[in-house]
Amino acid sequence: MSQGPRSGLAAVSSALLAMSRHLEVRDVLKTIVASARDLLDAQYAALGVPDDHGGFAQFVVDGVSEEQWRAIGPLPRQHGILAAMLREAKAERLADVRKDPRFEGWPGAHPDLADFLGLPIKDGEEVIGALFLANKRCAKPEGSCGFTEDDEELLSILAQHAAIALTNARLYERSRELTIAEERSRLAHELHDAVSQKLFSLRLTAQAAAALVDRDPARAKGELHQVASLAAEAADELRAAVVELRPAALDEDGLIATLRTQIQVLDRAHTARVTFTGNGFRALPAAQEEALLRVAQEALHNALRHSGADRVDVSIGRHGCGAVLRVADDGAGFDPTAVRRAGRHLGLVSMRDRASGVGGTLTVESAPGKGTVIEMEVPGG
Repeated sequence: MSQGPRSGLAAVSSALLAMSRHLEVRDVLKTIVASARDLLDAQYAALGVPDDHGGFAQFVVDGVSEEQWRAIGPLPRQHGILAAMLREAKAERLADVRKDPRFEGWPGAHPDLADFLGLPIKDGEEVIGALFLANKRCAKPEGSCGFTEDDEELLSILAQHAAIALTNARLYERSRELTIAEERSRLAHELHDAVSQKLFSLRLTAQAAAALVDRDPARAKGELHQVASLAAEAADELRAAVVELRPAALDEDGLIATLRTQIQVLDRAHTARVTFTGNGFRALPAAQEEALLRVAQEALHNALRHSGADRVDVSIGRHGCGAVLRVADDGAGFDPTAVRRAGRHLGLVSMRDRASGVGGTLTVESAPGKGTVIEMEVPGG
């Protein structure tokens, strides 16, 4: 069995425990890759989860710096050796990957790989990933030792447990999504049952007051008092629902920490580079902080899902007594005037409503092919 910085059963056990400890898919992938590279003493390790369009939904590397990874460019496609592992579902152990007839080259900034060991990660008969290592280290002065049969056997054990860990993580995330959907459905029912009934009563009472105002002003006045009471009750119901919908992290961690955490997750989950900068921000009233968070989330959703951006930069900083939020992307852009004329793009309408609802303003700068910049400014309180 291959010897690395750590060796033997204890090292294998440690790697397997590390994989089972995480529940987020991205964290599981990173742990698998780091464990494989460490155990087999390789210079580089990577794991790709294929999508249905000839590419990879996720691709995690270990041994490459963030600067190198950005310089390499877009995620690889399913071609060459990677495609063979996914298609044929068998191990690939090569003395020099560059000499294999299936080798199709790599981008200029890509590190130079020589000896190669790769295995598919399988859930039953389904291939759910491709795990590979390159450039095995050794003490020999002439360079790489090359991967052995023992290395392949060890990586096979790791891949089997990786399949279990990855499947469990996917089930956990799906379960969490269903829980969130159920909670939203519950709140929607509560809003409908409580608030809509109040509003219906409010409408009937207002109609009665209108009918009585000429022939029985005293009764009409009583009905109007009832209108005011029902309106206050409806407002209380809505306020209670909004408090329940308010993100818990916002109360516990504050706006800056909440945004930073969410953006770090988005950066890991998408191929686009997503960055965050917070400068001189000070705490604002709860309603304003929640509005800033919601606008940032909506702008990020639009940029990552619809613009095709390679980079999205989010910043928030102090502006007088208030704050200014800026979300800029280098995506496809659009014509804001055409969107307004057509009455589309409800996301922009929602963001403007949130901004104006807390006394703020929202500006949108965009043009086809020029990316988009969304800024929200709030005056503070």
